[in-house]
Amino acid sequence: MGKKLVIDPVTRIEGHGRVTVHLDEDNRVIDAKLHVVEFRGFEKFIQGHPYWEAPVLLQRVCGICFVSHHLAGAKALDDIIGAGYSTGVQMLPTAEKVRRLGHYGQQLQSHVTAYFYLIVPEMLFGMDAPPEQRNVLGLVEANPDLIKRVVALRKWGQEVIKTVFGKRMHGISSIPGGVNKGISIAERNRLLNGEKGLLSIGQVIDYAQDGLRLFHEFHEKHRKQVDGFAEVPALNMSLVDDNGNVDYYHGRLRIVNKNRETVFELDYHDYLDYFAEATEKWSYMKFPYLKKLGREAGAVRVGPLARVNVTKSYGGSTPLAQAALERFQAYTNGKANDMTLHTNWARAIEILHSAELIKALLNDPDLQGEQLTLEPPESAWTGKGVGVVEAPRGTLLHHYQANEEGAITSANLVVATTQNNTVINRTVRAVAEEYLGGQAEITEGMMNAVEVGIRAYDPCLSCATHAMGQMPLVVSVHDAQGRVVDERVR
Repeated sequence: MGKKLVIDPVTRIEGHGRVTVHLDEDNRVIDAKLHVVEFRGFEKFIQGHPYWEAPVLLQRVCGICFVSHHLAGAKALDDIIGAGYSTGVQMLPTAEKVRRLGHYGQQLQSHVTAYFYLIVPEMLFGMDAPPEQRNVLGLVEANPDLIKRVVALRKWGQEVIKTVFGKRMHGISSIPGGVNKGISIAERNRLLNGEKGLLSIGQVIDYAQDGLRLFHEFHEKHRKQVDGFAEVPALNMSLVDDNGNVDYYHGRLRIVNKNRETVFELDYHDYLDYFAEATEKWSYMKFPYLKKLGREAGAVRVGPLARVNVTKSYGGSTPLAQAALERFQAYTNGKANDMTLHTNWARAIEILHSAELIKALLNDPDLQGEQLTLEPPESAWTGKGVGVVEAPRGTLLHHYQANEEGAITSANLVVATTQNNTVINRTVRAVAEEYLGGQAEITEGMMNAVEVGIRAYDPCLSCATHAMGQMPLVVSVHDAQGRVVDERVR
């Protein structure tokens, strides 16, 4: 008689999901699944709206990575009007750099939130610590100085977003062909020098280094736990520039294997030629894979871990992040890293990388340029567009088509959490096999270990299924007849 463990819902992620673990008669794990069980349908209700509304409306898929949705949509609109990368038109320097500034600001504040608010409590207190301690309030009590720095760092990232987009959430800057405002000298100086209660850029970089040191210290003390937790195979995908280095805003999609050898490199406009999306009855979230390799071998990982696996170098403008990247890649002797909890290491590196990229941009005189928008002739209209950026969680794609009247006729969003769907499910199974150990008893440690594995990807199920919700935790054990034989409620 088989049994089924259910973790419903999974906590401290954005969106509503549950986990089921299926056991055989000897309580061995035979399968594990992450179910995403809510649906909103943004891709459908955008149809019929004027094309220029897409980046404004579809950023409301999410309250966390809205900047990424806004920019992916804006890049797709650039294509539609004939002023985008697919048409060979070069984006105006000021417009692109303003967009990049907002994008890097979002990455910094999003990573800071995920890393310090959701991940660090388990690093400091342990996965088996009581839930009432293992959270940000526990950090406030245990290390108030750390939390003060974290709050100030996140606030600074939000101010970058506000400076570019006008609001800290769901602002508007990008328009077809460019942006609607530049960055003034006063705005630049405020972010650089820390005026009016903000950190200076120097303090931002110092605090980012603190986060990286925190991981190094934790890793040194708990190397076996960190390295041995859910090592799962997958290809790695990221946008890269012409030199093969990560580019969070634009580039070609590069996919590498365990040896960090390029398996595919493609223009993202051609993604339909390379990727298919499988579906399952038990989840609203799709399972993308590379057609030529098949569903299992062709599954890709995206996000911080994938990006540091793909990239060759950060270059000379971000020396501190470059040193951190070299240390990370040396740890696996130059091979791709499949260790799930090393995603948190990669995320800490990207906080520092984002800070240094922002510093370089703030000192770039192009930010004060006056030419902000390209206005191609009506004959340049294409009616179709694809926009891709590297969101904090990974590669994000928007694909729109519009008719001659300018109304959107179709839209497709492939978000990072969807790309990671297969590897997240592999992680859930690996954790279940490790922590159940041939027994069906549900423990607090087992429940949280499954969530730790999922949380490493910082999944946004709202983006992936176009869902919302925040949940308590219910874990149930069902026998083959569906009877509940064990249950715990958090």
